[in-house]
Amino acid sequence: MQEEDYILFDAYLSGSLDPESIQAFENRLESDADFNLAFNNYRQAEAFLEHKFKNEEKTQRFKENLEQISSDYFKKEATDKTKLRRINPWYYSVAAGVILLIGVVIAQQFSSPTYDDFANYGTISLTVRGSENDLQNKAEKAFNNKDYKDAEKYLSQLLHKDQDNLELQLYKAVSLVELNKYEEADVLYQTIIQSPSVYNNKAKWYLALSKLKQKKISESISVLGSIPEDAEDFESAQKLLKKLE
Repeated sequence: MQEEDYILFDAYLSGSLDPESIQAFENRLESDADFNLAFNNYRQAEAFLEHKFKNEEKTQRFKENLEQISSDYFKKEATDKTKLRRINPWYYSVAAGVILLIGVVIAQQFSSPTYDDFANYGTISLTVRGSENDLQNKAEKAFNNKDYKDAEKYLSQLLHKDQDNLELQLYKAVSLVELNKYEEADVLYQTIIQSPSVYNNKAKWYLALSKLKQKKISESISVLGSIPEDAEDFESAQKLLKKLE
C-alpha cells in the first residue's frame, strides 16, 4: 500500500471525505482485493488500539509515543536533528498506518482461537454421476449451502437406510455441531474414530473443533494431540494446538 492509502483510510473512517470521494473509495473496495484487505486490517487495528487505549490518559501517552516514533521514522525529513519538531498531519497519518498494522499482528498473536477460525468444512459430494437419488441431492445441497438444519434431517433419512455409512455419519456430526447438538455429534465422531476407515483422522479433527466450540479446551487439546503426522489436517491441528497451549 502507498502512504496515500493510509491517509485515505483514516479520512474515510473519520467521515471527512466528500460524497464523491466516498463513492470512489467504496467502488475501489469492491474492485481491488488488496486494497480491501489492507483497509480491513487497518480498521481492525484501529478498533484494537482504541480498545487498548480507551483511557484518556493512556490515549494521550500513546499519541505522544506515536509522535516520537513517527519523528524517528521520518528522520530523513527532519530539518533539525537535535530538536523534536511537531509532525504535520500527513506524516502522522502515514505513521499511524504503520503502527496500526503492527496492532493487527499483536491482536492476532494474543487473541484466543475460535471455532470459526478453523471450521472450514468445504463442500461435499454425495451423488454419483447419473444418479437420480433425490434425497442425496437434497442433503448435499443443504450442507453445501450451510443449511445445517435441513442437512441433518436429510442425512438422518439417508442413514436410516444405510446406518453404517461413515461418510454420512461424519457430515451429520458436523451438522449437529453447527446446531449445537454436541452430545449426539460426539457419539458419531467416536464411532468413526474407533473404526478403521479413511474418515478416522478427519473425525478427530472435527471432534477437536467441536470441543473448541464448546470451550472445552483441555479436551480439544487432547484430541488434537492424537492426530498423526500423515493426516490431512495435521498442520492445521498443530497450528491450533500451539494457540491453545
